[in-house]
Amino acid sequence: MQKLSNLLPEGFHDSLPPYAEAGSRLERDVLDTLASHGYARVSPPLVEYEDVVTGRMNGSAKSDLMRFVDPISQRTLALRPDVTMQIGRIASTSLSEATRPLRLSYSGQVLKLRSGQLHPERSRLQIGAELIGTDSVAAASEIVAVAIEALGRAGVTGITVDFTLPDLINILAAGPLPLNEAQIAEVRNELDMKDAGGLAAMGATGYLPLIEATGPFDEAMKRLREFDSENLLTSRLDGIAKIAESINGQANLTLDPTERHGFEYQSWLGFTLYADGFIGALGRGGSYEIASSHDVPETAVGFSLYPSPLIQAGLGAKPKPTVFLPMDSATEAGEKLRADGWRTVAALSKKDDAKALGCSHIWADGEAKPL
Repeated sequence: MQKLSNLLPEGFHDSLPPYAEAGSRLERDVLDTLASHGYARVSPPLVEYEDVVTGRMNGSAKSDLMRFVDPISQRTLALRPDVTMQIGRIASTSLSEATRPLRLSYSGQVLKLRSGQLHPERSRLQIGAELIGTDSVAAASEIVAVAIEALGRAGVTGITVDFTLPDLINILAAGPLPLNEAQIAEVRNELDMKDAGGLAAMGATGYLPLIEATGPFDEAMKRLREFDSENLLTSRLDGIAKIAESINGQANLTLDPTERHGFEYQSWLGFTLYADGFIGALGRGGSYEIASSHDVPETAVGFSLYPSPLIQAGLGAKPKPTVFLPMDSATEAGEKLRADGWRTVAALSKKDDAKALGCSHIWADGEAKPL
């Protein structure tokens, strides 16, 4: 006989009370925030043709797909590992003629072939917003501000926005600090580990100041500007500084100009969202390009939140007082209580126990009395 503990595959789990309801409330709070800023919701399917999905993916992420053959079309299908690429497909096809800038929001489960140490789940909720048709400073400022507001409405405090320049190494490698493709990968690895000795050992000492240009935003930005003696990064740094100024006071701000994890397809801007009390990132965003049916890439900027840690911490949980209705209670009493915002649990037998059923009140003598 199969053990009950082995009923679900590794990396998958049931969402039980009160977490399932907390998740729904948190999802609703975030989506309501996005809607209040004009982001219209779309809902792409969980499954697409593999070649369509991989055609909009970059790098090693293509190996993270869960695939199977469709018995109807006999084509290989893929379960989506990310919703953002689907929004790009929708924007460039079904909504290609829609007025720009185009604001879209979404929410749905994504599936990974493999799990990570910080996030062992292979299926997780992704909620986000994409502003398509521009990646200007004004557009990026809106996206970052909306992301902060959405997390705040969900009950998150102590938010930190960590900015990065995803294409920084490419710019430097093609200019004042030349590197070939293999060296670029090596330098990125050493910078990810903040390994000054590793950079020196491979002769890439010109990149050492980038390690120091990391930390609290103002100080890190000052060091990065000093490093940019040839003014190659001026427009990017000015843009990020304006974005930071627009959200000053709404979140803690830091800068890590060489951070690349999760920014494989972003262009001039990337940002990661953290919060006090949570390990790892709660979301990421940035600027990128969408393949267009007109053969001219379309710019966009957006963010994705992964709220599973928030849900497990109970954010979104707003329990309502629950009234136990004994068997002799009038139907009208329950209807009136529910209309007034109460939750009711009706007795199905005289053995039912109000406290054991999680009720906070009991209906007696024409009123809800605390237990």
